[in-house]
Amino acid sequence: MKSTVSVQIVTYNSESDIEACLSAVLKQTYPIFKTIVIDNNSQDETALKVRAFPNVQLVLNQQNTGFAPAHNQAIHMTNTDYVLVLNPDVQLHDTYIENIIEILESNSCMGMATGKLYRDINNKLLDSTGIRMKKNRRAIDRGANEIDTGQYDQLTNVFGVSGAAVIYKRKMINDISYESEFFDESFFAYKEDVDVSWRAQVLGWQAVFVPNAIATHGRGWKEEKKRSEVPVYIRQKSYINRYFYILKNDTIFNFIMHLPYILFFEIASFIYTLSKERELLKAWEFFKQQFVKMKLKRDFIKQKQKVSNKFIRSFFKGIW
Repeated sequence: MKSTVSVQIVTYNSESDIEACLSAVLKQTYPIFKTIVIDNNSQDETALKVRAFPNVQLVLNQQNTGFAPAHNQAIHMTNTDYVLVLNPDVQLHDTYIENIIEILESNSCMGMATGKLYRDINNKLLDSTGIRMKKNRRAIDRGANEIDTGQYDQLTNVFGVSGAAVIYKRKMINDISYESEFFDESFFAYKEDVDVSWRAQVLGWQAVFVPNAIATHGRGWKEEKKRSEVPVYIRQKSYINRYFYILKNDTIFNFIMHLPYILFFEIASFIYTLSKERELLKAWEFFKQQFVKMKLKRDFIKQKQKVSNKFIRSFFKGIW
């Protein structure tokens, strides 16, 4: 019997993207057990458009719970062998799921995988081929804004995978979840995929990039809007979540090894924030509120650590 896979999408005012996204999901060559859309109280016609797809289960939340909590909600609604976490602004090519599951099935240590995501497929402009971690603890999309000339055509183990279109193995989900939370719900939105990737690596699960799994990703506020147009609350979350994933997953030894790079970035970041976006500093109040909870999560990760600090450190490359 084939392994089962479910697809889950979290929407929030996604009426311009959701139809194309779901149409592409329904064209997949690999059979899908269930497709779930969790709508976070959209104020547009997202729900109406989802209802046009009778085989898609729609869940209407009464408030915007955030990306991480809503995806956890969907995860608990299925028990499939694999879970595809998908953004509504992503369109999968027909064999996306099939190509990735074939690779994940070949190695029991592989826990998550993504494909080659294009921002503009006609011009071969890449969006992501996985997540790369810099020595300053800045996570970036591997290959972002590069023209695809075949430089990412090899099946490759990577530090992590973008949450835009990632397939997670259920065994990994169960293994690395803390108190039933796979995605850390303190993150609300942004960088929760970095946190999951880092935690999974520490606990012995591999992330892999599958080059023949193709999709397009429309991208969100960072590319489409000026930062000033983005709600302060969202910018604060994006800002402080970096410090959360460092607190939870980093080791003192690795941190000290890269301290010069971290300090340089922190000084530059603080100067920019103080002069341009001082409102972000208020996010440190939330950091203080969550500190004890994050410390407990850190203890959980360290107790289950299965790989060496040196192995994790090998993923940290580049200065800026």
